[in-house]
Amino acid sequence: MSEPYGAATSGHDRTPDTQDTPGTDSAGPESAVRLGVLIRADVSAPAQAGPLAAELGDELAAAYPGLSWQVHVERGHLAESGDDDSLDLLESTRDRMLEQDWDLAVGVCQEPLRQGRHTLTAQVSPAHSAGVVSLDLAGVGVAAAVRDVVARILGLDPDEGDPSPQQLRAAVDAARQLATDVEDRGAENGGLFVWRVGSSNARLLLGTIRANRPWLLAASLSRSLSAALATGALTLITTDLWLLSAEYNGLQMALVGAVAVLSVTVSLVVGANLWERPRRRGEREPVVVFNLATVASVLIGVIVLHAGLFVAALAGALLLVDPDVFAEVTGDPARFPQYLKLAWFVGGLATIGSALGAGLEEDDDVRAAIFTRGSA
Repeated sequence: MSEPYGAATSGHDRTPDTQDTPGTDSAGPESAVRLGVLIRADVSAPAQAGPLAAELGDELAAAYPGLSWQVHVERGHLAESGDDDSLDLLESTRDRMLEQDWDLAVGVCQEPLRQGRHTLTAQVSPAHSAGVVSLDLAGVGVAAAVRDVVARILGLDPDEGDPSPQQLRAAVDAARQLATDVEDRGAENGGLFVWRVGSSNARLLLGTIRANRPWLLAASLSRSLSAALATGALTLITTDLWLLSAEYNGLQMALVGAVAVLSVTVSLVVGANLWERPRRRGEREPVVVFNLATVASVLIGVIVLHAGLFVAALAGALLLVDPDVFAEVTGDPARFPQYLKLAWFVGGLATIGSALGAGLEEDDDVRAAIFTRGSA
């Protein structure tokens, strides 16, 4: 049975009439950010919870001008001692955050975290607005470890030293958007609500997508990449596809590319259970933000994959497809535009082939590749 461990507020209370609009100057009215700190049962608790919450609130308020912090410290809501899988602990932390209507949450463990064969000090996901940290490897106290994770959630890297004014302003803006609730208008059309949430959290979404580094997605999913390359190699030497590529017009080629990108995006989002559903009305906004960031990150990652496969197919076509044979098969002279069409067609089919490889990826591998940034 978990129990509240302590709470403290720095600055002013969170009230609707003191909420800032996104992007306002940090010297304006303070926004109150709700931070949950979940200490696992195996961690040696500080002597008094109140001072810990008060210390965190004061230090975070000093570090992020224009923000006040409502810090809630609880003990025992994370997975049982012995479960050190970083993704499980991260999602347990996020679940409690949604239940308590916090804006950010940090889980604190004693033992090192595990992600597959890797040992991690911390695992942070800006998309989840959450992170977990191991005190054994962090080598600092609870307050310092939590401050480090909060900085990473907000897009800062403590390992790089003090942030620049621009970086600090971006972190404050991200925290403000997390703390500012979009009005829920009851029976409002779902699409309109998603639009209002997306437009109100635009900077937060952009920062989250950038933190996800979606351009590295394909390199992190070896099975998908292998399937894509194998499909591309086979289709490149299939002469029937040469005929199709020669006959297709620009609209048909665009359709091939769109179908390829969308099919892999849907395969990854659905196959790895990346889509969240709110369990209660109060969770609608953070879940919408999470889903928008997730779909955008996956989509960008797949577009980068498609572009890479197109370049690889073009290189393969120029090296392996004999111009005379191509002209004989298609009836068209083997000019560079024809090679571009063939490469685009082959790249699209290879991208679709990567969807087969995506089905072989472990769900945790996909989630880790998209969301999490661990520190060794």
